[in-house]
Order: sequence, then structure tokens, then C-alpha cells
Amino acid sequence: MKRILFTTVSLGVLGLMSPALAADLPAYTKAAPVVAPVYDWSGIYIGAYGGGGMGNHNYNNGTPNGFSNNLLTYDSSGGIAGGEVGWMGQSGNLVGGLELTGFWSGIKGNDASQFNNGTLPIGAIDQSNLRWGGAVLGRGGIAIDRLLLFFTGGWAFGDIVHTSTAAGFPVDTFSNHQSGLAAGGGIAYAVTNNLIGKLEYRYYNMGRYDRAGTPLTPNGQVPYTVDSSYSVMTIGFDYKFGGPVVAKY
Repeated sequence: MKRILFTTVSLGVLGLMSPALAADLPAYTKAAPVVAPVYDWSGIYIGAYGGGGMGNHNYNNGTPNGFSNNLLTYDSSGGIAGGEVGWMGQSGNLVGGLELTGFWSGIKGNDASQFNNGTLPIGAIDQSNLRWGGAVLGRGGIAIDRLLLFFTGGWAFGDIVHTSTAAGFPVDTFSNHQSGLAAGGGIAYAVTNNLIGKLEYRYYNMGRYDRAGTPLTPNGQVPYTVDSSYSVMTIGFDYKFGGPVVAKY
């Protein structure tokens, strides 16, 4: 009888103590999600770049050449160096912005080989020298964290010095301020939160310049036109202000 009574009392005490013991136990909480840092491309940036390029020049003095009005084509090549300032904004993986760029150029070339061969009816050696240029560009791309694939397009401008040398006539040199279209693309990578490296290709169409004459140009040639375009490959670095790394859950 005593054992039964003791057991009953013990069970009753344990029943009364259970809520208190439960209150002392730590509550179960769900583990915090893992935070993945994601780079933000938003902000103002400035930078510098360098590389090289090639030009293509179509010379025409009004004499048809088969099915083409271009009497002859000659190339140019050389180095390029410049800088830019711009702004980018990011929404999700999409990046857009504006950029103003300017450069010094040593890209030049002439048609001396055609003149020396005597295969084309030209009476002078013509040389085109792109001295400087720039562009106002729109910029768009897709960001994959610190990697950005981008394209650009807009208005291009530049200064091309054309020199024409004909036997028995003074050298004719004149400068043309040309403008046209620019387009390109590239890849950029954020080395740090502020320093960005990039590899970029750009095409410049500088339009046409016209050397008029009544009836001949000052160097004694038939009036002519030259259309010029350039392909440039550069590598550079930008420093971006603002746009910290954000957390993505």
C-alpha cells in the first residue's frame, strides 16, 4: 500500500514540474539563410585604355571602277590611347548607362603601293592620318556577379589629316573634322569593388570628306572624296565610385 501511495505522489510531482522544465529548454529556431555577396555595377566611373587599330579608306575621284565607284582602297594602322567617363545603373542582371570617350591616335596609312605599281589611274600618293577622336555612347549589358558582357553604340567624331603628294606640285595637306557612327562591345570584370578591367572592340565610321576643286584641287588633281572607317581593339581599367556589393539571399 505504501509503495502504491509513493508512486502516485511521485507521478503527481513530476506532472507539476513538466511545464517548468519545458520553459527552461531553449526554443528551436530555423537556421539563418546563407548570404551570397553580389556585385553592383551601379555608379559613376572614369578610366583609361590603350591598344591598336586599323583603318579602311575608299578613294574616289569620280572614275568608275567596274561595278564600284571606289577607285581604290588603302589601309592604315597604328596605336591608340585614351580615356572615358561614364555612368551605369543596374536592375537585376541588366546594366545600362552612358559614356563619353576620347582618344589620341597614331593610325595612318597611304596608297603608295598602288601608285608605285601604276595599276590604277592615280596621279598622287594619298595618306590619311587619324590624329584624335571620340564618341558619345549608350551602354548596355548583362551582369553575372562581377562579370559584365556589354555592347555600345552612338555618335563618333574625329580629326583626319589628309596629305596628297603629286610630282611637280606642292604637297597638299588639310585637316577634316569628321563625324559618324560608333558601335562595339566587350567584356569587363570587377577586380575589386572599385577597380574594373575590360577588353573592348569598337568600330568607327567617320563618314566622307570631300576635296573640291574648280576644276582641279590646289595640288592639280581631279576633285575626289575619301570614306574612312576604323576597327579598334583596346584593353583598359575603370575606377567606379559608389555601388557597393549587396547581399542576395
